[in-house]
Amino acid sequence: MIPLVETVAELSNEEVRRYSRHLIMPEVGIEGQRKLKSSSILLIGTGGLGSPLAMYLAAAGVGRLGLVDYDVVDDTNLQRQVIHGQRDVGRPKLDSAEERIRDINPYVDIDKYNVPLTSDNALELFAPYDVIIDGTDNFPTRYLVNDACVKLGKPNVYGSIFRFEGQLSVFYAKEGPCYRCMFPTPPPPGLVPSCAEGGVLGILPGTIGTMQATEAIKLLLGIGEPMIGRMLLYDALEMSFTTIKVRKDPNCPVCGIAADDVELIDYEQFCGVPAHDHSEYTNHSGDSVVKEITVEELKARLENGSDLFILDVRNPNEWEISALDGSMKLPKPDIQANMNAILAGRKLLEETPLAQIPRDRDVAVLCRSGVRSADSIRFLQQLGYDGDRLYNIVGGINEWARKIDPSLPVY
Repeated sequence: MIPLVETVAELSNEEVRRYSRHLIMPEVGIEGQRKLKSSSILLIGTGGLGSPLAMYLAAAGVGRLGLVDYDVVDDTNLQRQVIHGQRDVGRPKLDSAEERIRDINPYVDIDKYNVPLTSDNALELFAPYDVIIDGTDNFPTRYLVNDACVKLGKPNVYGSIFRFEGQLSVFYAKEGPCYRCMFPTPPPPGLVPSCAEGGVLGILPGTIGTMQATEAIKLLLGIGEPMIGRMLLYDALEMSFTTIKVRKDPNCPVCGIAADDVELIDYEQFCGVPAHDHSEYTNHSGDSVVKEITVEELKARLENGSDLFILDVRNPNEWEISALDGSMKLPKPDIQANMNAILAGRKLLEETPLAQIPRDRDVAVLCRSGVRSADSIRFLQQLGYDGDRLYNIVGGINEWARKIDPSLPVY
C-alpha cells in the first residue's frame, strides 16, 4: 500500500486523552493517531452518506475535512441525514454540518465549498486532500469523481445506496481498478432511479457511510486490506454481505492511459442526466428536451376549463400520499417497459395502457419533483407523441402542495 501520509503532527495532552482508545490499539498507536491528525479527506456531499462520514471521521481525529455541498436542509432529509436537525431546516447543509463537526471534535480543521462539483473545479478541489470520498447519488458526479481521482492519483472511496441495498469499494488506479473498469459507460437515462425517486431506508446510509469511513481510516493508517479490487454488496432485508472481485481493465478509457492524458468531460451529456438537483437538463444541442408548465399555469388552465390531460407517473404507493383529481395514473417503469416492448415489435401501442394517453390533447405529466415526468415525456416522444403537446409539471406534486394546495403533504 502506497503511504498517503508522510509527515505526522504532534498530539497535545488533551488530544492524547481524547483518542486514548485508539492509542492503546497496536494497529493505531500514537504514531497512527498522529498520521490521522496530519491527514486530509474531501467529502463530496453532506447528505445521507456524508452525515456518518463527517461525524465519524471527525471523531476519529482526521485533521482536515473538506466538505463539498451547496444544498440546504429540507424536511425530507431528516429521515436519514443525521448530521442535520429540525432546527437546521432551510439552512445551508455546510453550515449545519460544520456546527455539528465542531461540537464533536474542535481539533478538526474544516474547509467548506458551497459550490456544485463540476469538471471545471474538480481538480482544484481534490488536489490538497489525501483521500476523496464520494457521498453522492448520481452518475455524472460518480464518473467525474473517478476520472479526477485517476488523473490526480487519489484514492476514491465509493459508496452507493438505494432502497434496502448498498455498495462499497475503493477505486485507486495506482494499485487497482477504477470505477470505469467496472462501469465503462453509464446506464441509459431513466433506467436507474435515484433515492429521491425510489426511496431509501433511513438507516442504510449509516451502514454504508460508516463502512466508507472505515476504509478511509485504513487507507490513511496503511493497515488492513482496503476494498481495492473488491466491491461489497449489502442487502439489508436479508442482512447479507457479498463480496465480488473487480479487475483492472487494461483497456480502460481512463486508468488504462497515462494519468496526464486523462481529460475531464461534460459528464451530464455523457450520462444523459443532470448532476445536480438545481441543474436544468438539456440535450446535446443545448435546446430544452421537454416543454414545461408551472403549477400556477396548470392551475389557471384547469380553472379556465382547458382540455388538459394529466398523467401521473409516480409509483402506486405514492398515489396514496397525494394525488390530483382526475389524473391518469401510470408509473414510469410501466411506461418504459411498454415503450421497450413496442419499439422491439413485441407489442402494438393499442395493446398497452399508453393508448389511453391522447394525442389530440395537451398532456401535463406529473411526478414527485419533475424528474421522472421529464423522463416519461422523452419515452412518449420516442413513440411519436408530439413534444409540443407534452408538458412537464415543474416541481411536481410537491410544488403543487407548496404553492397551490397546502392541504396536501410534501414528501
